[in-house]
Amino acid sequence: MLAAEIVLVLLASGMVAATAFLIRWAADARTPLRASTVLFLLLMMVAMVAGAAIYYTAPGPARLVEGFWVASGLMSVSVVLVFAGFLEEVRRRASRGPTDPPPVLRHPRTFVAAVIATVLANEFLMGWTFSAAAGATIPLDPAGLAAFGVGLAQVVVSPWFLFTMSAEMLLTAYLLRDRLSPALLTVLLSQSAIMFLSPPALGDSAWTAATVYGGSGLMIGLIVFVMEHLYRTREAPRAFLDYLVRLLGLYALMMAGLYLWWVYAFPAAFALSVVLEMVLYFELVVRPERIDPSTRVAWQDRPHWTFALLSTIFVAELFMGALLDAQASGSAFVSGLPALPWTGTLPESLYAAFYNGFWFFAAVTASTGFLAMMGIEMGALVVFKLRETRSRETRIRLALMLGCYGAFAVFFPSLYYPLLFPRAPTGASVPVLGWSMGIGSAPLAVGVFGVVLATYAIVGVASFLFGRRAVCSTFCTAPLMYQGTTIDAMKSFNRSSPLARKFLSSRFSAAYSVTLSVVMISLGVASVASVLDQAGLWTVTVLGSDPTVFLFALYFSVLWYVLFVTIPYTGNYNCVTMGWCYTGAISQAFGRVGFFRLRVHSREVCQRCTTLDCAQSCPVGLVDMPGHFRRKGEFRSSKCCGVGDCVESCPYGNMYLYDVRHWVRERFGLVAHPRGEPLPMVRPRAVGSHATRTEPAGAPSTAGPAPP
Repeated sequence: MLAAEIVLVLLASGMVAATAFLIRWAADARTPLRASTVLFLLLMMVAMVAGAAIYYTAPGPARLVEGFWVASGLMSVSVVLVFAGFLEEVRRRASRGPTDPPPVLRHPRTFVAAVIATVLANEFLMGWTFSAAAGATIPLDPAGLAAFGVGLAQVVVSPWFLFTMSAEMLLTAYLLRDRLSPALLTVLLSQSAIMFLSPPALGDSAWTAATVYGGSGLMIGLIVFVMEHLYRTREAPRAFLDYLVRLLGLYALMMAGLYLWWVYAFPAAFALSVVLEMVLYFELVVRPERIDPSTRVAWQDRPHWTFALLSTIFVAELFMGALLDAQASGSAFVSGLPALPWTGTLPESLYAAFYNGFWFFAAVTASTGFLAMMGIEMGALVVFKLRETRSRETRIRLALMLGCYGAFAVFFPSLYYPLLFPRAPTGASVPVLGWSMGIGSAPLAVGVFGVVLATYAIVGVASFLFGRRAVCSTFCTAPLMYQGTTIDAMKSFNRSSPLARKFLSSRFSAAYSVTLSVVMISLGVASVASVLDQAGLWTVTVLGSDPTVFLFALYFSVLWYVLFVTIPYTGNYNCVTMGWCYTGAISQAFGRVGFFRLRVHSREVCQRCTTLDCAQSCPVGLVDMPGHFRRKGEFRSSKCCGVGDCVESCPYGNMYLYDVRHWVRERFGLVAHPRGEPLPMVRPRAVGSHATRTEPAGAPSTAGPAPP
C-alpha cells in the first residue's frame, strides 16, 4: 500500500508541474495557435485522468475499454482544437499586410474561462481517481442531485485535491514571479499556504487541531499584511484592490464553511469556497497584466470598497473566532450557544433565526478566541504605529493600551477568573450592567455589586484626573481597534462621509444628543427592570435574557462591530462621535469637570499656522480646535479622548496634553513646560530694527527679508 501511495504522489507531483507550466504558457498565449496548443495539452491531461476515473468506478476489463475510448475521444477533440487554431492563424496571417501586427485572440475571456474549466476538471478527476486508487472511493450518483453534490464536496476536500491544488498555486506563483508585484506575490503565496492547511484534508484530530491554529495564524498574518500594505501605499492598482476584496469575501465563506464542517460535518460550503478561490486565482494568473500599475486609485477615496474590505474581514474573523473557540473547548462552546429549533410557523421560524443569529454573533464576539485573534491583528497595527510615533507620552499610552487589552479582554475573563472562580458565570451573563467593563476591578471588591462600584469609581477618578482618554484611549478594548495604522488612516472618512460630517467639531449635534439620550434612558430602564426581576417582583426578558445582559450584548457585542465596519460612512471612533457608548458618556461626565485639556505653549505660533494639521489628524473630527488655541491657548471638549495624534502632527511642537500631572507641577513650581515635550520651534522675526516678536519655523512671513 505504501508503494502505491508513493507512486500516486509521484504522479500527482508530475501533473502539478505540468499544470503549472501550462498555466505559465497560457499567460503568454496571445495568438490563436498558442492558445489552442495550451488547451490541447490541458485536455490531454483531462483525457488521461478521465479514462482512469471511468476504470476505477468498477475496475474490470469492460471499464478499462470504456476508459480507453473516453480518453481517445477527448484527445481527438483536443487535436481538433489545435487544428482549428492553426487554420485560424494561417487565414489571418494570409489576410494581413506586411506592416500589420500579428493576429491576436479575439475572445481572450473565453480562453481564460476554458483554461480554468479544464484545470478544474483535471483537478477534480485527479482527486477522485487518486482517492479511489488509494482505497477511499467516493461515490458519485448522478441520479441523485443531493448525493452527487455531497460526492463533489468530498472530492474537493480530499487531500489529493487540496494538496495538489496548493502545490499548483505555489509553483504557478513562482513561475510568474517576475510579472507580479511583491505585494501580490505575497498574497498569492499566502493563498497557497492557507489552502494547504485545510483541516478537512485528513481525518485526523492532530491534523485538524494543527491546521485550525496554523491556518488561522496564516490568515491573521495575511490580514495584517494587507492592512499595513494599504496604509503604506495609500494607492494601488484598481484590479489589485478588487482582487483583495473578492479573496477576503471567499475567506469569509471558507471560515463559515470550516465552522459548519467542524460542528455539523457539512463540507459543502468549504468545498464551494475552495472552488471559487481557484477560479479567482487562475483568472488572475492567466492574465497577470490585469494588475495594471497605471490604474492606481486611492482606497481612501472609495468608501464602498473600504466598507467591503472591513465587512469581509470581520465575517472571516467572526467564524474564525468561533472555530478557534470550538477547537479549544470542544463541544462545550457549541452546546453553550443559545439555540431555538427552526420549527413551527413562519413567524416562529423567523424569530428563531433572528434569536440564534443574534446570540451567536454576541457570544462569538465576546469569546476568548475572537478577542485574542482581534487583539493580535489590531495589536500588530498598533505596534506599527508605536514604532513611528515620536511623542514619548503617546508611545507610553499605546504600550499601556496594548497591556490593558491583553489583561481586560483576554487574561482576566479567560484565565484569571475561571482559575479563581471556576463555578462563577461569565461576566457577560451576569445581570448587572457594567460588570463586563470591570477593567480588572474584581480583585479589589467582593461580590458583583462591589465590582461594579469599584469599576465606576476607577472610571470616575481616572477620568477626573486624566480625562476621557483613561477609558476611551487606554482601558477600553475599542481604542486598540481604532488606533492601529490602517484604521487610524480611515479618519479621513470623518470629513468625506456625508453622515460623519454631521458629527464634526466639539459641539453636540442634535443626532448626538438624541442618541446619547436613548442610550442612557435604555440603561436606566434596563437596570430597574433587572433589579425588579432579580428581586422577584417582575419577570421580564429580552430575547430570553435579562434586560441588562441583552443591552450589553446589543451595544458592545453586536452594535459596536456593526458600526466598526461602517467607518467609511459613520467615521472613525464613531462610538465617541455618535454618543452611543454609555461607558464613554460616564467617563465624559467626570472628565468634563476634571483637569484634562489640550494646551499650546504659544498662541502666536497657532495664529500664524496655516497647516491646521492638528485638526486634520484628530480621529474624532474636532475641527474647531485651532480657533480655540488662537484665542485661549487651550482647548477643552467632552468628545476629546486624548489619542494625541494632534500633538504628534503639530509641525512646531507647540501642543501638549494637560492633566493632573501638570497641575501639580505648576502648584509646586517644578517645571515651566511639560517634561519631555519640545518647545515650539520659533525664530526671531525682524520688524524694522527690533526683533522682539517670534513666528513658527516654516510659517509664512508677512515681513520682507531681514536686513543684512
